[in-house]
Amino acid sequence: MAEEDVYTKDGTVDYKGDPADKKKTGTWKACPFILGNECCERLAYYGMSSNLVLYFKIRLHQHSTTASNNVTNWGGTCYITPLIGAFFADAYLGRYWTIACFSIIYVLGMTLLTLSASVTGLKPTCTGKDNCHATNIQSAVCFIALYLIALGTGGIKPCVSSYGADQFDDADEAEKKRKGSFFNWFYFSINVGALIAGSLLVYIQDNVGWGLGFGIPAAAMAIAVSTFFSGTRLYRNQKPGGSPLTRLCQVVVASFRKYRVEVPADKSLLFFDKAAVETQTNHIKEPVNPWRLCTVTQVEELKAIIRLLPVWATVIVFSTVSNQMGTLFVLQGYTMDPHVGKSSFKIPPASLSIFDILSVLFWVPVYDRIIVPVARRFTGHKSGLTQLQRMGIGLLISIFVMISAATLEVVRLKMVRRHDYYNDKYVPMSIFWQVPQYFLIGCAEVFTNIGQLEFFYEQAPDAMRSMCSALQLTTIALGNYLSSLLVTIVTTISTRHGKLGWIPDNLNYGHLHYFFWLLAVLSVLNLGAFLLVARWYTYKRAVGTLR
Repeated sequence: MAEEDVYTKDGTVDYKGDPADKKKTGTWKACPFILGNECCERLAYYGMSSNLVLYFKIRLHQHSTTASNNVTNWGGTCYITPLIGAFFADAYLGRYWTIACFSIIYVLGMTLLTLSASVTGLKPTCTGKDNCHATNIQSAVCFIALYLIALGTGGIKPCVSSYGADQFDDADEAEKKRKGSFFNWFYFSINVGALIAGSLLVYIQDNVGWGLGFGIPAAAMAIAVSTFFSGTRLYRNQKPGGSPLTRLCQVVVASFRKYRVEVPADKSLLFFDKAAVETQTNHIKEPVNPWRLCTVTQVEELKAIIRLLPVWATVIVFSTVSNQMGTLFVLQGYTMDPHVGKSSFKIPPASLSIFDILSVLFWVPVYDRIIVPVARRFTGHKSGLTQLQRMGIGLLISIFVMISAATLEVVRLKMVRRHDYYNDKYVPMSIFWQVPQYFLIGCAEVFTNIGQLEFFYEQAPDAMRSMCSALQLTTIALGNYLSSLLVTIVTTISTRHGKLGWIPDNLNYGHLHYFFWLLAVLSVLNLGAFLLVARWYTYKRAVGTLR
């Protein structure tokens, strides 16, 4: 074997800064530490967030719509802050140190949240299980902790998946082929953590106490950090390539400065090619001003980002649908019979999310081991389905998620009206009737979310993969904000003239199904837009690294 084959060819280095040795670093030797870190971090996140709407409603004594909007606004922030983390990772720190530094902030936030739910004076005062009141200071401490967590997760989310993919050399066909499986098992590990959170931790929060219920996720986050550091010697690291935003801005500025310059014909985004065209003024001064003359690589980076944006936009509505699991699905389940069979055991409404997770855990191996090989025979594509085909199938399934949720609510409200259950704590209708909508959304996530994760990594410019991972995560943020906006608009309009509205505090008097039908219609329109965008999109040619 030639000496050059001993080291990776994609520019990665080991923890000492030396060229990465293929035999000693990366691939599945390093990935278990990254997957273990992600599993524990997701256990911490979902263990704290899954039941948050009920914590706001019961412990902080907030109205249903206020609690729902607070959860979605905070959740949206958790997926906006990755833009900050991605900037530092790509420009200055690299992915390894970004994950390490922001994890510390995350642990501090989790610790403060645990204290706010368990220490006398910081936790809300309760005279009964469901009769609690929080002072302004107590609420403020809770929200400070939550937004510290939002900042901390901003450095982890955009880097972990990209960092795992960095462990596979794009210039090595054998390693590159295994990268697709990494994204599937990465999403699998997320849902293993979420499964534990949605079952055990939600039960502890509802039946033992919020202090312990938040304390365990804090401990899980500490374990996540330890697991990550344990694999330091095995990781391959990409060196930061300078500020990606500066490079993009330079192209835009240089293009406008040369708006009169003619360039050779090109199929798309011809205007930005002007930034790389040399003119006489470029030779007057030395060195070359990067705000007047850019490299072809810079131009292609900007064009690649612009091409991603239409696909990115069509996933926002899907994120809004997915977001209902942590808000309105939970409030819907809160009105239904939580008993398991004829036993006295009650399942917390937020724990129904385990069926979403079980669906993901079922569909990931089925997709990886059955669907991909079968589809490969028909399509000839190495992944069975293209990334956009995979995402489109998930968007289609998401329509049936909302149809299922709306149909269930129609049936539930008919039972309320028929038997006058308006003021009962819950309707004698098993909460397990929610299982189909959770199972369907898990299936949709396997297609859309994993397809999107792989799509944004593969189609991103090499030096901007953290930023593009963050861009992909902002669809979840905007989905959260869109959900809040829709709830606010619907509440404002439907409560005119003294009416209770679609989503009142007592859902038995409301029309929650109208909101679910609205999301179903938006999902249909969104799928149509996606099909047009997917037909237009041209995949990036695999040309190796730009480094």
